[in-house]
Amino acid sequence: MAKLIINSYDEFAAHLGEELGTSDWLQIDQDRINLFADATLDHQWIHVDVQRAKEESQYHSTIAHGYLTLSILPYLWAQIIQVNNIKMLVNYGMDKMRFGQPVVTGSRVRMVTKLHNIQNLRGICKTEIDFKIEIEGQRKPALEGIASFLYYFI
Repeated sequence: MAKLIINSYDEFAAHLGEELGTSDWLQIDQDRINLFADATLDHQWIHVDVQRAKEESQYHSTIAHGYLTLSILPYLWAQIIQVNNIKMLVNYGMDKMRFGQPVVTGSRVRMVTKLHNIQNLRGICKTEIDFKIEIEGQRKPALEGIASFLYYFI
């Protein structure tokens, strides 16, 4: 699927209530998990000790940090949409965010999005994006919620 190209607030607003797109699949491997553990200082065994997880975890594998799953949201979002004519984009917040199930190491994830709400705040475009990060082959998403972004159009 091609990226959605947005050039103005009005173009963005025209998509209210619509699905905006779906990202490509991204594999979550042990190297990515280990790098995230190093960056966040979260080395809990369920994420980084492959042998122990294989023996003691109900998943028989390590799993991604929930916040790793959240942290890839901007990367996946950039695959779905290209917003032109802006001087700045700011991550504004998260609402109703829920971790549905863990991402087992080696799984592939993707993001599906819909424009939940859009507002013009004195020239700043505030968008609220419904998102689901799906796990390939699973019915229940890894993560879902509403991501808010501020777009400063030129």
